[in-house]
Amino acid sequence: MLAERRHQLILRSLRSGGPAAVTDLSEQLGVSPATIRRDLVKLEEDGLLTRVHGGAVAEEGDQPFAEVAEMRVPEKDAIAERAAAMIEDGQSVLLDIGTTAYRLARQLHGRRITVITSNLVVYEELVDDEGIELVLLGGMVRREYRSLVGFLTEDNLRQLRADWLFLGTSGVRPGGQVMDTTVVEVPVKRAMIAAADKVVLLADRAKFPGTGMAKVCGPEDLDVVVTNGPADAGTSSALEEAGVRVVQT
Repeated sequence: MLAERRHQLILRSLRSGGPAAVTDLSEQLGVSPATIRRDLVKLEEDGLLTRVHGGAVAEEGDQPFAEVAEMRVPEKDAIAERAAAMIEDGQSVLLDIGTTAYRLARQLHGRRITVITSNLVVYEELVDDEGIELVLLGGMVRREYRSLVGFLTEDNLRQLRADWLFLGTSGVRPGGQVMDTTVVEVPVKRAMIAAADKVVLLADRAKFPGTGMAKVCGPEDLDVVVTNGPADAGTSSALEEAGVRVVQT
């Protein structure tokens, strides 16, 4: 296996499953522990991970859409199916950036609804479905994450109103704060929240508790959370206090 491919697989493993030991990575990739140690040194030099005793942990950062899209697909599909059942024909739906919103878009074929999005992968998924009124927000293209951002996107959202927003997140803090790792996406997410009658957070169990350096909103801004597992005690308490309905798949 080429070193570049090993590096991709190591980062994917660390980002999806958390810290990992050298021995575990060695078994997963079918190479010697010495090879893994050399790979970890190189990836640390590139600023992509931090070596810890016996293994490594990925640096928090903005992962390419294609890489994130391969993670936890069955869990995302279960969340998407439950979320799609909330939408009635004739309603308007805002779909956030991210891979769970894309999985939700795949559940919407054949529906007579309006979908508004800044997610280019959602647009590509639904553009040929003539039953769906599709609104693509303007803005500056973020190629790696297949999204549109900036003041044009925010201005577009101020002119619109949707029945539902399905919101993604990089993680939820124990107090119920919805976070994101990418600062440039946060103003768009906030504008989407302001443009929606109901806000639904789509978050698999790996997001509780989660990480992120930028706050998108608090639990008081949410109406529903759809997840595939119980949140940590702090988040559960905060969501209950804010009157948020939690739906588990």
